[in-house]
Amino acid sequence: MEDMKTIALEMIQAVLPIAALVVVLMLILFEQPGDQIARFLAGVVMVTLGLGFFLLGVKVGLLPLGDAIGSALPQFGSLPLLMLLTLFIGIAVTVAEPDVRVLAHQVDVVSGGEIGNKVLVAFVAVGVGIFMAIAAARVILGIPMAYILVAGYLAVFILSMFVPPHFVPISFDAGGVTTGPMTVPFILALGVGLTAVLGGKSSTGDSFGFVALASIGPLLAVMVLGVIYG
Repeated sequence: MEDMKTIALEMIQAVLPIAALVVVLMLILFEQPGDQIARFLAGVVMVTLGLGFFLLGVKVGLLPLGDAIGSALPQFGSLPLLMLLTLFIGIAVTVAEPDVRVLAHQVDVVSGGEIGNKVLVAFVAVGVGIFMAIAAARVILGIPMAYILVAGYLAVFILSMFVPPHFVPISFDAGGVTTGPMTVPFILALGVGLTAVLGGKSSTGDSFGFVALASIGPLLAVMVLGVIYG
């Protein structure tokens, strides 16, 4: 019950200022905006309820699940198996990310079907999965994050010189949409659970950075797709 009250307050604080601003603009810019305002407010109510239920589900279900899985993974005792499982988890979470679906649909429409929904989602998901596996290995092996970030973005900038120009902005958008409401909570919770079990090998700070690394994967994956299409 306390969680519901907290989330409801957060939703009101987040949505109310935007809704009030839009209503004021509609009153100023439109003539007789009664119908538009009514429909807009109905949409605001539905969006607020939907977002509230989603955040409640994340808090009571997704975060504990990610923490539990992250705590259980190191118990397998095999780094290749841990990386493989993390790879599949990253793919599954990304496929479920609504922001990725929206981007894939827009790219499909703009490209006239040349770059299909499923193709883009598959490449983005594999990219996230690979870099989540790398992030898990980094925690266990104690590899400094700066090395992986520099190498990853260096590869991004090199690949950007060999792909068709329109793939560069798509790839950066792909890196952005993977940090959405479904992926980020799960990845953060997974990292916290993973580092909590490793204890002596890793510090609590190692649980951060999973999202930063996961966002590099789609950049490289979409640029590889651009090389293929190019």
